[in-house]
Formats: sequence, C-alpha cells, structure tokens
Amino acid sequence: MDEKVLNRVKQWLEGPYDEETKATIKKWQADQPDLLEDAFYKNLEFGTGGLRGLMGVGTNRMNRYTVGMATQGYANYLIQCFGESASVAIAHDVRHNSRSFAEITAHVFAANGIKVYLFESKRPTPELSFAIRSLGCKGGVVCTASHNPKEYNGYKAYWDDGAQLVPPHDANVIAEVEKIKSIDEVKWEGNDELITLIGKEMDDAYLNMVKGLSVYPEVCKRQHDLKIVYTPIHGTGIMLVPEALARFGFTNVHVVKEQSTPDGNFPTVIYPNPEERETMSICLETARKLDADICLGTDPDADRVGIGIKNRKGEWILMNGNQTALLAFNYLIEARKTKGIAMPNDMVIKTIVTTDMIDVIAKRNGVACYNVLTGFKWISSLIKAKEAKENYIIGGEESFGLMIGDKIRDKDGVSAVALICEMVAYEKDKGRSLMDKLIDLYVEYGFYKEDLLSITKKGINGAKEIAAMMETFRKQPPKSIAGNKVVQLLDYQLQEGCDLINGTKWKIDIPKSNVLQFILDDGTKISARPSGTEPKIKFYFSVNTSLSSADNFEKVEMELDKKIANIISEMKLAD
Repeated sequence: MDEKVLNRVKQWLEGPYDEETKATIKKWQADQPDLLEDAFYKNLEFGTGGLRGLMGVGTNRMNRYTVGMATQGYANYLIQCFGESASVAIAHDVRHNSRSFAEITAHVFAANGIKVYLFESKRPTPELSFAIRSLGCKGGVVCTASHNPKEYNGYKAYWDDGAQLVPPHDANVIAEVEKIKSIDEVKWEGNDELITLIGKEMDDAYLNMVKGLSVYPEVCKRQHDLKIVYTPIHGTGIMLVPEALARFGFTNVHVVKEQSTPDGNFPTVIYPNPEERETMSICLETARKLDADICLGTDPDADRVGIGIKNRKGEWILMNGNQTALLAFNYLIEARKTKGIAMPNDMVIKTIVTTDMIDVIAKRNGVACYNVLTGFKWISSLIKAKEAKENYIIGGEESFGLMIGDKIRDKDGVSAVALICEMVAYEKDKGRSLMDKLIDLYVEYGFYKEDLLSITKKGINGAKEIAAMMETFRKQPPKSIAGNKVVQLLDYQLQEGCDLINGTKWKIDIPKSNVLQFILDDGTKISARPSGTEPKIKFYFSVNTSLSSADNFEKVEMELDKKIANIISEMKLAD
C-alpha cells in the first residue's frame, strides 16, 4: 500500500478520532485492504463547488471530520474578507447525515465568531440562496449531494450574492481549506449563542417572491383546475412546491403518494434524478391514470425539475432538459411581450452546452442571449456584472435547471415548477397542449435535437482515464464525424477557438474550463466535459434541421435521433 495512504491511516488511528471510526479502520486493515486504500488514497477534494463524495470513514469520504476541516478553512477566509461582520446561512436536504453535517458546520462557524442562520429542518437549496440575499449574509452552505445516489453527500459553499463561489473566492477558499492539515486546527465548539434558527418566516418571504414571478395570474385563475401531478422524489420539494402551486392559484394538484415522504434512502428509486425516466416512472404512470395535463418532479434538494407531457399519440413522455429550457425561455420572452411588460434591455443566459435554439429564439425576438460555462454560478456572475445595464429574466442549462428572476442566484426547482404549470395553463387557455407548442416552435425556429452520454470511470484510475481521453481529443481532433467535416475546435481550457480548415485562431472570452466543442459543417455541435463533482465525462450532442410542418415531426425526429446514434458509434463512445 502507498506510503501516503499508510501515513493517513496512522494519523487517524493515533489521532483524536472517535472509537467507532478507529474500529472500522482496523477491520478494513484486517480483511478489506481495498476499501481502506480507496478511503484514504487521497483527501476529498474541496473543489470550486465545495465537497461531494461517498459518506464514510476516511480522508476521501464525507464525514464529520472532512466537513469540519472544510468549514474551518472557509471560516478563515470569510474572516479575512469581512472580519466581525461575517455571517452565513446554512441549509440541508433529506440525506443521511445532512442534518448532522449542517449542525457541525454551524458550530464551527459560530466557534470562529461568525453569525449563523441555520434552517430549523430540511429545505430546498434555492431557499438557501434566497436567505443569503435576504439576510445580508456574507456566505452560506447547503449540505446536499443533489441528485446523486443515497450513499453520497455534499457541501456546497456560497458567497454574499447568494451564488456559489466564483473567482477569485473559489480558489482562495480552496487554498484556505487545504491549509487545514489536522482536525486539531478546527474550532469545533463555542459561541452557540451566535446560531439563530430560521424557518417559516423565510419560507413565506421566499414563496411570496416565487408568486411575484407569475406573468399571467389571470390565466392561472381561469385554468385553476389544471390537473397537475407532482413528485418530490422523497426530497425537500414537499416543503414548498405544493404551497407555491397553491399561491399561483392551482387547485387540482396531485402529489405522488409513494414518493411524498422525505427519506434519505430514496426507497422507490435507484437514482433520485428527475432526468431519469425510471425515476419519474411512478409520476408518469400517475399522470396517465389521472389523464393529467402535466407531471413534474424535483430532485432531493429541489433545484432541478423534470417534466412529463403527452405526445401526439397520447403517450406520456419525459422531456429532456433542453426542451424544458427552450419552452421556459420562450414562454417568458413571448408572454412578457404579449403582456406588454418586455423591456428593451431584457436578457437571458444559458450555458455553452445548452441548446442553441434558445439563441435563435432570443435573437428573433430582440432579446440578448449570453452563453456561459456550465453551472449557475456563472449565470449569476454575469447577472452581477450586468445588473445596472440589462434586465435579467431567465437563465438555465440542459441538466434540468432553471433560474427565474434575479432574487436568487442558483437554480430553483420550486419556482420552475410553478412557472412551467403557468406555461401549460397559458397554452391550454388557447386550446393547445405543451407538445403542440414545442412542435410549433420547431417549425418556426428550426428543429434542434440534443442528447447526452455520460461515461463513468470509477476508482483510483478513473480520473486518469478521463484526462487521457480529453488530451487525445485536444491534441488529435477528428477531421470528420459521421460524414461531416469538423470545421471548428473550441477549447475552453486554452480559451481558444480554431478554424480547422484554414487554421485561424481566436480568443474565447470566458473563464477557463476543461471543455472541448467540435463544430461540424452541417451545424452539429459535440461537446466533451469532465464532471467537476463526479467520476464521469459527459458528451453533449446537438443536431438540427428544418421542420416544414407539424405533420413531419415524428419522421424528422427519427432522422435526427439516428444521426446522433451514428455520431456516438463513430466516435466509439458507446459501451
């Protein structure tokens, strides 16, 4: 076993760690050395988004010690920046140990003299962002692993604007966290009088904000009996989503009973992610039985939303994140214009891997559309930079995230559910379904079809395999893919674009990120991006063509699906 691993194990066995932890280490030493090595082969990395990993014993796991050390480093940086005025808000989801991790975080902050506002129980992540802004906090933490399996937990750090950390604060916090070499450096207890519990009053303020996002409350009133099926997938959405829908005026809401109780075991699903059809299957089946107008699901911390609708054959299908985003973006652009409240400086923001159909819709309607790196912190950063000049109305990304209005600075599944239901009501008021609307948009703006392939590389060698894959694509980009020339390579790590036909290069003026994009001569876009929080690399595919009429939708969709399948096959990405 590597000497560094042995030294870390020795430190834990001889240090002031609890006896249960030491007993586990000794058991692994005796009969499960592979587990021991995986738990100690590195320190759990505090990345730009914070911590995320398997829960358990070891330096490479989420536990009270890794959480405490991370909090001490973050506290040190907050004190450097704000001194005695430093304050934080803390929230957590339904996962095992989330409450414990949140309380440990609160105690460490308080022991460092930092004022703490701790939610009294589980709450959606977007409410944490809202609370930071409402209370004037300098930072915040939410203990959640979002949509990861039940064995995971995480720790997301926020700044004073309610957004996750961006430069220079992300690197500075990471540096401070890395300086904490021992749990003896952590101030674990003291000054608990600095901890204030928050709850109902913040809920009410947040829900009032969500209600204020409605563009057509009169339509919601007319369509109050819109048949809505909603599942929180055992998560925090149950705390606020039903009430948000009630405040919008909807009276015919059916919560999926089997998934309504908060439970960190997520007993009815394998992967609590509304992107997955299997996860949403009970919701979709409930909607079918009730002949609903829409079904929606949020992930455990209620920052993502998945939606199901009926296709033209009457079958219930799960929309992908790009379709949901383009419908939501279009609704706010169209409805604001129709209502007469659109402003000449309205802007929308999306990520570089989200459908370019949104850019086309925005341009056609005279609305500025900006593209940023993946992650809502980058959307929030751009909002902050343009606050006095442009009017932000919506931002989103393909991974089932939307951020509506500027009162919060992170993706928000609660407000997204409410606005999507208003959007369905808006179309139903015209005698149309959401599927009708989607196809009409394809006819008007072009049929854009996207798909995502995630490749997981677990264990010690996983990160190396992913890095090697990216390096090969970077240094030896394919000349053609599925019969079409690759005409551009966009390298966001080098911040450089290159015309592969004539060799012309240009600077990409957004922060560095390990993302590559191949642009083909027919407008196809293929993006490769290693995940920052999970051991996987993601490939995003976007193809497009014209759609002459709604009658041709199914035929053209099959052609685009086949085109994506051919690309995946030729790039040798399929299992």
